Amino acid sequence: METTDKSRKNSSRKVDEEIEMELEFTPFYRWHHWLRVFSIIALTITGFYISTPFVIPVVNAEPTNFMNALFRSWHEIFGFLMVAMYIAKTYYFFFSVKDRIEIKSFKDVISLKNWVSQIGYYLLLTKHPKLSGAYNVVQLAAYLVFYIAITGLLLTGFILYASNYHEGFGGMIHGSMKFFEVMFGGLANVREMHHLLMWGVLFFAVAHIYMVVFNAVYGKEGTVDTIFSGYRWKRKH
Repeated sequence: METTDKSRKNSSRKVDEEIEMELEFTPFYRWHHWLRVFSIIALTITGFYISTPFVIPVVNAEPTNFMNALFRSWHEIFGFLMVAMYIAKTYYFFFSVKDRIEIKSFKDVISLKNWVSQIGYYLLLTKHPKLSGAYNVVQLAAYLVFYIAITGLLLTGFILYASNYHEGFGGMIHGSMKFFEVMFGGLANVREMHHLLMWGVLFFAVAHIYMVVFNAVYGKEGTVDTIFSGYRWKRKH
């Protein structure tokens, strides 16, 4: 009995020595992440409806069937929520002391060895390289492309918004958005770009979920848990 207790204590002590909890994502980052997730889901559903209505209300003589207007209004609401999250995330990325771990990820970009090791890790050929920040080089490249796509989505969304609303905020940005509308070749092209960029974001979301689960299963560092608790299990090097 004593031998069993001692072995358990030694095993527990060994785990404590090899693995430690590390704060990776702050409360702001986690709230921002989930608000962005729900916004993307809502924008995708309402966007598909605006493009190709898949729910048709029962026809009647009363002017009460404003289903398209309802979906469009929700699309705009979540669109402005996405704008708020975009601005807040950009500010925190550059100025938040607690979120500096993201900027530190850029240190690994210039390391060819890090790129080779990371790609090898995803191919199950090498071990995961030691990171300087929150993301590995492949993740960082994917996030940069993602934010470029989000920037394009917001810009084309503002152009479409200003073409329909000529007062209030729409009136304020109408002049500048008209410039981009002409530059892109008209509203038809802007709408097509808006759709293509959204498909890019959806592709990123699928790849992102797959890679997070892959890292959680293969890396065993609680990658999925971090976006809920903020902490990951990190092996001591």
